[in-house]
Amino acid sequence: MNPYERFVLPRLIDAACGMGDVMRRRAELIPQARGEVLEVGMGTGLNLQYYDAGRVSRIVGVDPAAQMQTLARKRAAQIAIPVEMIAVGADGIASAADSYDTVVMTFTLCSIADPLPALVEMRRVLKPKGQLLFCEHGLSNEASVQRWQRRLTPWWKPIAGGCHLDRDIPGLLQQAGFALLELRQAYIAGPRPMTYLYQGAALKA
Repeated sequence: MNPYERFVLPRLIDAACGMGDVMRRRAELIPQARGEVLEVGMGTGLNLQYYDAGRVSRIVGVDPAAQMQTLARKRAAQIAIPVEMIAVGADGIASAADSYDTVVMTFTLCSIADPLPALVEMRRVLKPKGQLLFCEHGLSNEASVQRWQRRLTPWWKPIAGGCHLDRDIPGLLQQAGFALLELRQAYIAGPRPMTYLYQGAALKA
């Protein structure tokens, strides 16, 4: 790992993913979590402050970027919910099938190299009546913006931790065996190729 990835990138991602509109989306989504929670792509722990201690009994956070955990641990120490952090990707989840009441995924799917197997694994560990809560940026509904997303992605990935701008989030969820329970699509403030968001909840199909 080079010095940029180890020291600079975690701070840049924390700043970019902690902007006002992004944090407002987190604040809307995360309080819906309940029971045993698996957060995929915990990163620097920006979601932790929004979990409801009256609804959530435990949080397990997985993320392959171990260098992000320094900030995440500081944030975990400030909440009244037990938090366990594991430095693995979604494909390394060691939990048994049907383990979690809620799986949370925010601004994560864009940077997973092979997103479909990761989503299948999330589905595997989700309880039959559990929910996947998600907020992800991805492919715009405008053809002109889509063209820019596809042009920019090869240049954007190396400086943004492998982030893809052009992923079809609902399509990937459905391919992985999820049924969309709720879906909102809209731009937030910022350059349009980077700011088309999908937010909602999904169940095992």
